[in-house]
Amino acid sequence: MLFCQITDTHLKAGRKHAYGIVDTATMLERCIDSVMQLKQRPDVVLLTGDLVDYGRDDEYILLATLLKPLTMPLYLVPGNHDERDALRRAFPEHTYLQQWAPFIQYTVDDYPVRIVALDTLIPGQGGGCLCEERLQWLDRTLADKPDTPTLVVMHHPPFRTGLGHMDRLGLEGADALEAVISRHSQVERLACGHLHRSIQVRFGGSIASTCPSSAHQIALDLSTDGPDNFVLEPPGYQLHWWDGQRLVTHTAVIGNFAGPYPFRTGGKLID
Repeated sequence: MLFCQITDTHLKAGRKHAYGIVDTATMLERCIDSVMQLKQRPDVVLLTGDLVDYGRDDEYILLATLLKPLTMPLYLVPGNHDERDALRRAFPEHTYLQQWAPFIQYTVDDYPVRIVALDTLIPGQGGGCLCEERLQWLDRTLADKPDTPTLVVMHHPPFRTGLGHMDRLGLEGADALEAVISRHSQVERLACGHLHRSIQVRFGGSIASTCPSSAHQIALDLSTDGPDNFVLEPPGYQLHWWDGQRLVTHTAVIGNFAGPYPFRTGGKLID
């Protein structure tokens, strides 16, 4: 089974450029085109937050339009730039968004790997939170199916990165989350967004990771007082491949590049 993770699309109404620079709509179109051209087409696409920039209805209408070429099931998670009710209004057919109000937390049990989605949104703030209510829901949900391999998806990553600006917009409740995860060995990975980079760390006996943005990336500045800068490094997405025993993650870069070239011809290495 193959999951595709796309994150931090940051769409703006009227296809306006984010920060006056980043053409996020066109970049999402290119991302979707890249996914649909994969030799092994994903079974599921996960969008892990900051889907739009201001949580506006017209932004979500644009998102829904741009996602139409994807033919596989989609599962959406809100980020700090999102607005829960507007997201639900734009995707009424996505009934999983209604599983547990007011938060957008849900489970999907239709695949060999269970999907458990967490809502880390604090309206109007850049940082995130997993309050006791949300964590208790997670603990109960994981306890329901202890033998089913599980992928937890969320926006804010539950770890410090050294990226000063982003660490100041971190996740409240991260230590409590780690305690919950450590009690449930079936959790294969926590797949997160928010950081606009590919980062991995051991977490609660599992792995927590972040995915590059389909648009702009956070500048790689590992200083505690690092500024809030972004760069136009190659955008990307991730593929989480379940081989029947474990989840293996690949980071894909969006763009057109020379190749592929063979290493050998006629069974011999090319000099």
